Amino acid sequence: MLILVGKVSGAFGVRGEMRIAAYTDDPAALLAYGALKRADGSPGLTLTGGRPVKGALIARAAGIESRDEAAALRGLSLYVERAILPDPDEDEFYLADLIGLAAVSPDGEALGAVKSVQNFGAGDLLEIEPADGGLSWWTPFTKAAVPEVRLDEGVVVIASPSRSDD
Repeated sequence: MLILVGKVSGAFGVRGEMRIAAYTDDPAALLAYGALKRADGSPGLTLTGGRPVKGALIARAAGIESRDEAAALRGLSLYVERAILPDPDEDEFYLADLIGLAAVSPDGEALGAVKSVQNFGAGDLLEIEPADGGLSWWTPFTKAAVPEVRLDEGVVVIASPSRSDD
């Protein structure tokens, strides 16, 4: 399984550096992952150096020598294999681990399954695909809306679903 860890935001300077929006707690962690991949698993970038700046990494990559080459990579999503990431601490998890989990109400009623986790700028959202095949719906991924995540049981508890098809 590939995990999204960053996205090239654009060129930085004139010598081939680029700004990479990091989806990791520490942007410098991208430097430790080795060869980063594209969504299809093909080679993406191999970072050769960089420095963190406000949620991003200003980085150099093998084979990228000019501003034009770096600018051409804008929008490139960067992934790593899930297996190379460290195990999360207790009560922590990777958002990608939520995909496919059963979504249930606090009393155990089946609501569907987590189809995706998205962030459109105002916080993480879980997309829930109903078991009956109806329209997917969204819930904020907050402690109030999702009070429990039980990875070992394959379940997320949704406190008060806000379904658009009701």
